[in-house]
Amino acid sequence: MFTLALQRRFEARHHLIGGDWGAENDPHAHSYLLELRLEGEGLNKHGYLVDLVDVESRVEQLLARFGGADLNSLSEFAGLNPSIEHFSRILCQALAEQHGVAVVPGAFFSPFGGPWIRFSYATPPERTIGAARRLLEGLDALAGG
Repeated sequence: MFTLALQRRFEARHHLIGGDWGAENDPHAHSYLLELRLEGEGLNKHGYLVDLVDVESRVEQLLARFGGADLNSLSEFAGLNPSIEHFSRILCQALAEQHGVAVVPGAFFSPFGGPWIRFSYATPPERTIGAARRLLEGLDALAGG
């Protein structure tokens, strides 16, 4: 089994709506950690699991959309408190519906999993490669590319 992991930190702004949340009703920023982990049984003819430069480029495009943004102003968050749970669900839903990649918000795994998205692939390498390709397409689309 081969694993490739990539982490990127970014900040985004938001404010809570629908109640008296004190200072949380005012715009403020949070730091986020995006961790993408890809696993597969085999390597391609060049000795790579996936093209890391391509993955990094697509993640950077995604972060260009959400990083530094006011989440409340994005259409995906219309009428929602932009919590990490909603953020995770929005990313997961878009990848699943638009790109056929199944992901699960980390909150389903433990109370501490809110900041995470979980991917699980237990299929032959050729299907995993297809899923990784669709994941990259989904990241592109979410980034507006």
